[in-house]
Formats: sequence, structure tokens, C-alpha cells
Amino acid sequence: MTVKPYPLQFKAEMKERIWGGRALENFGLELPEGSIGEGWMIGDHPNGTTKVMNGELAGTGLDHIREAYGREWFGTQGFSEKNGRFPLLIKLLDCNDDLSIQVHPTDAYEGLPEGELGKTEMWYILDAKPGAKIIYGLKDGVDRAAMEAAIAEGRIMDTLQEVSVEAGDAFYIPAGTVHALCSGVVVAEIQQNSDTTYRLYDYDRPGLDGQLRELHIEDSLNVIAYKGAGAQRMKTDNAVAGQWMTIASSPYFIVEKGLVTAPWQLSTSLESFVILVVAEGEGRLKWADGDQPVKAGECFLLPANLGGYELSGSMTVLRSVVPA
Repeated sequence: MTVKPYPLQFKAEMKERIWGGRALENFGLELPEGSIGEGWMIGDHPNGTTKVMNGELAGTGLDHIREAYGREWFGTQGFSEKNGRFPLLIKLLDCNDDLSIQVHPTDAYEGLPEGELGKTEMWYILDAKPGAKIIYGLKDGVDRAAMEAAIAEGRIMDTLQEVSVEAGDAFYIPAGTVHALCSGVVVAEIQQNSDTTYRLYDYDRPGLDGQLRELHIEDSLNVIAYKGAGAQRMKTDNAVAGQWMTIASSPYFIVEKGLVTAPWQLSTSLESFVILVVAEGEGRLKWADGDQPVKAGECFLLPANLGGYELSGSMTVLRSVVPA
């Protein structure tokens, strides 16, 4: 069966987390019971593979679409060269409590689980309570010996930089950057397709099973980029309607912010799929063979061979592609 390319919307895979809450319901998402910290909106990973919920491919997993339609739909750059899977994982995060102090490895780290990628990511702050903050990198002069000593002496927080955040802030977090989201923020996360996290510190709190969660001190010390990995942050409130503002750029993804106030004619390219995350507002997404309403919290995968499409309405959109 030949299926014409169309924008794919997936049923989110919801993940209960000790630090989660119920804020994702504000986007109209259906949440199971419990403290829901992560909505995996577009995923092709053993720990969460999303299924299409619109159009001819409804009920089909992203993994099966990848196998059936290959580079024609995902683009010449639309695969991980390491494991053949879809290269990105798209999440919405509700941080009702502080996340663990953590760090992610690069693709080159020898301790990676088999078939797993490293994890470079970016955050776009969708909502932040007054006074909200994140942990973002190390203080100047902290090397491996200083970090080991701080951990041993129970003062790891003294080595970390705290940054205040508000809605619209963007953070690029290359692998090797020590970081943590803190309570009171809701975040869109675009990342490599990986679920490998090394925890340095977890506030000595029990997990969902009542036991202390595992820490990964040696792996963490091995992968931290003590002299920095190129982390960057920016305010995005000067975005101009009808123009894309680059808010994160890496070898794995380019993320741009766009303000839609009038019909905006756009197109995919044969090099990469396009992922659209509606961050705020509502509008319509049109393409050659159809159109549909879209609203905040919704995410769409546009095949590389979709061609022209149009955004209209009043909304803020994040666009992600894989660089050539």
C-alpha cells in the first residue's frame, strides 16, 4: 500500500516520575494516574515507541514507519548512523519537584549500553513559576578532583551554577554538561534518541518504589566536561513574526522558534524530516492533501517528502530538523 506523506501526530507515552505532577493536563493530554513527569511525544526507543493517532497510519508505531518508508520519509539525514533508529526524541516535561543532578554521555563513551546513543539536548521553557530556576553547569575551577571531594563531603551543590528561568528561555545542553531542572517549570525537550542518564545526586529521597534511586558516580565523573562542552542559553522574546530564530544548534538537531500571526508558507527538504512543537496558542497546519487544527502542546512529524505546508493562526512554534 502506498501512503501519501502527511503530518504525523502520535499518542504520547506518559512516564511516571518521582518529580512529576499533573501540569501536562493543561495541554489537553490524557494522563494516567500518578505523578507524570514526562510525555514522550515522538519516540522510537525500546523504552518508549509512540504510535500514530491520525490519518492512514493510525495505530502504527514510529519504528514500523521507519522500517516501511525509510529515507524517503525521514530524509537522507533522518537516521542515527549508530543504531539506525529515528535520531531524535521529543518530550514535554512537568517538573513538580527538582530533578536529580545529572549528566549525559557522548556517543563516544565506552560505558554506553549496547545500541544506545549519547544524549545532547535542548530545553525550551514553556512555563515557569515565579522564582523558578535550573542547575546549569559547574562553577569556574571545578575539576574532577574538586567534584570528587565535594561528593565525598556532601556539598556537591556548592559546585553547581543556579540560573533563574522564565517562559521563553532556551537552553542548549551538550553531553557532558551537569544540569537539572528544578521545581516549577514545564519544558519542551528536543534531544538525541537516548534514555541514558547518570545521576550525581538525588537529594537522598526515595523513588517511586520507596528505595533510594541508583547513583552513577564513576560514570558521571568520567563523562563530565569539566572545561565546558559549549552550553549556551538565550532569551527568545525578541523573535519576529514570520521569521525563524535559531535557538539551539548542534550536530544532532537545529531548533528554531517561529511566531505565527498570518499565513506562513513553508516547505520540507529531502535532507530531513521536520518536527513542529506548538509551544503556545493555536492555529492550522495545511498541506497539499489536507489540513487540521493545531494547539499548544501538540507535536507533529512532517515527512521530508511532504513538500509545501502552511502555518496560520496565532501561535508560537518550535521547528526542529537534523542538520545536513
